[in-house]
Amino acid sequence: MSALRDAIYGLAVGDALGVPYEFRPRGSFTCTGMVGHGTHDQPAGTWSDDTSMTLATCDSIRACGHVDTGDMRSRFRAWIDGGAYAIDGVVFDYGGTTARALVAGTGRAGERDNGNGSLMRIAPLAFTDATDDEVRAVSAITHAHRVSTGACVDMVRVMRALAAGASPAEAIPDHEVLLAASEKDVRSGGFVRDTYCAALWCLAVSGSYEECVLRAVNLGEDTDTTAAVAGALAGIAYGIEGIPGEWLSGLRGRDIIERCLF
Repeated sequence: MSALRDAIYGLAVGDALGVPYEFRPRGSFTCTGMVGHGTHDQPAGTWSDDTSMTLATCDSIRACGHVDTGDMRSRFRAWIDGGAYAIDGVVFDYGGTTARALVAGTGRAGERDNGNGSLMRIAPLAFTDATDDEVRAVSAITHAHRVSTGACVDMVRVMRALAAGASPAEAIPDHEVLLAASEKDVRSGGFVRDTYCAALWCLAVSGSYEECVLRAVNLGEDTDTTAAVAGALAGIAYGIEGIPGEWLSGLRGRDIIERCLF
């Protein structure tokens, strides 16, 4: 459970750091720590749909002992309809593709349905023996296009490599290319491949958890999701002990996290 906890706390802290700045353009702000209010007017340390859906995924694996997409879908619905896995039961942010898929009961598979809404919640699969097809199926609960399902498979592979002890340089595909990229080349909107590449870039060019997630937030735009995915990666790479103590102590909803770990 240790590596899973590292990833989930890394993700949740990154998410909470990014929540106040979501949708703000790069260069219009500077995030240096955990603050409140901002875009969604939430207290400091509040995470969003990224963490809630990740915890629903975790809780399903904990309860079922294996990947059960039907059970996961039910838990996602309990979150979006009733506030399960949300701090104070308040659901304040989610993507349209996710909402439409959960209403319809089937994942969206159009070219325009390639937001980052499945990538942001896929981390728990890295700590199971799920096959690539099972990872694709978990993505496809909401995001069924091959671009989205493929990004999830690729991310799980990177996370598994990090969890097995590989360094970021060893785990990240095309590490040298990413390392050579400048910030202006990194896109940080909601497209799944942009989030995948941005999170890997943040890990590649950083030397600590703190540096990685602050870079992610300060890329702007989809700040919470970019920082959540980067935070999961950095959580695995540097461990929960690498997360600044004041950020961990300021994180809300830790009781929810602990209930869902497997």
